[in-house]
Amino acid sequence: MDKKQLIEDDLKYIWRPFTQMKSLEDESNKPIIIKKGKGIYLEDIDGNKYIDAVSSWWVNTLGHSNPRINKAIYKQAKKIEHVIFAGFSHKPVIKFSKKLIEMMNNNLKHVFFSDNGSTAVEVALKMAYQYQVLKGHSEKRKFIALKNSYHGDTLGAISVGGIDMYHKVYKPLLFEIRQAESPYCYRCPMGCNKETCNTECLSSVENILKEEADNIAGIIIEPLVQAAGGMIMYPPEYITKLRTLCDKYNILLIDDEVAMGFYRTGKLFAYEHAGIVPDIICAAKGITAGYMPLSVTVTTDEIFNAFYDDDKDGYKTFYHGHSYTAYPLALAVALENLKILEEMNIEEYLKPKIAKFKKELEKFKNHKNVGDVRQTGMICAVELVKDKKTKEPFSYEDGIGKKIYLEGLKLGAILRPMWNCIYFITPYIITEKEIEKLTNIAYEALNRVLPDKEQ
Repeated sequence: MDKKQLIEDDLKYIWRPFTQMKSLEDESNKPIIIKKGKGIYLEDIDGNKYIDAVSSWWVNTLGHSNPRINKAIYKQAKKIEHVIFAGFSHKPVIKFSKKLIEMMNNNLKHVFFSDNGSTAVEVALKMAYQYQVLKGHSEKRKFIALKNSYHGDTLGAISVGGIDMYHKVYKPLLFEIRQAESPYCYRCPMGCNKETCNTECLSSVENILKEEADNIAGIIIEPLVQAAGGMIMYPPEYITKLRTLCDKYNILLIDDEVAMGFYRTGKLFAYEHAGIVPDIICAAKGITAGYMPLSVTVTTDEIFNAFYDDDKDGYKTFYHGHSYTAYPLALAVALENLKILEEMNIEEYLKPKIAKFKKELEKFKNHKNVGDVRQTGMICAVELVKDKKTKEPFSYEDGIGKKIYLEGLKLGAILRPMWNCIYFITPYIITEKEIEKLTNIAYEALNRVLPDKEQ
């Protein structure tokens, strides 16, 4: 089948995510058919190679076509591909669960499996509410979530989301929440300077708790980086102080690590930077190095034990599950992924790469349309503005991100900016030389779209 026919069939039969399908009539929007991947590169059917600067939606950590993970899938497929997870179990899920809990080495002790980040969040919300009911607090049915937040696309996850473009149309279907200010340091809602801030934005959360803590089951956050909101980054002190507030007002802290987990921030989970332990965490994406859908919701003895009972009427059972819960192929991959990361001594392995990204980001700071440059571990972001002094953003209609994306493709990188933000979330195996190459491509793409006349 030739390229033209493949694209015609793609557009005829497939409804794509986050896409206005009519826009694909434009020649520049036609899907790129990927033939194969190796390391940090993807190759299309015309032989063009692209640096996967976004880790294929932030999931790929060890590069494409990792030989050890390929082998792990093959070995597991020869044994058992899938088995019902009600009354049955298998070695990969047992070994993975034990290893993950040992690596975390804190009060989070019990692993509940599902299929993706959205469902991990659904599990966490249901679990938190039912826990409050079981503890005699059925009035605690609301959650606090932050502006600019994104926790997935299922209805519960949308309810705690804070990005109108994604969520507004569904509001009549959603449950009620209380929304607090986002800790957006570059555009501080309190008017503070990020160099001297004392997390004043946290007062928004505390004010809500002062008003109605008795009705709040928990608060859900994305730790350190609100990713889909535009790679909004904030200091770990915010989470440290938030933990104290949760304890003071007796609400649960739900930590959505779907995008940040498995060393994206330089540590196994982002909450570690804050020196605290949440009550519940949600993790997915990097859990299988981008190979297979899998997610976990991990919680404490305190929450687990509230459900643990003879339960003759079923009141304390947690009624949630999926056909592919604890999918053996995915768990074999996840286990091998943990082994590889451990053998790589990944925290130390990433340190020079994090430092190299920091150095290469300097080239963006003096560009006339760069308002802010920020980094958390292996996540880097360059926020673009019309005017540096006023911080005026480009409008959606300006299409700056799309234009930079197209120029990036011509230069050999998949940049896919988020709103007015060029960002890098690369596979961990990217070399320092490749980091320099990627950031040079991004700068050139930026300059083609927004020429820096001041240089």
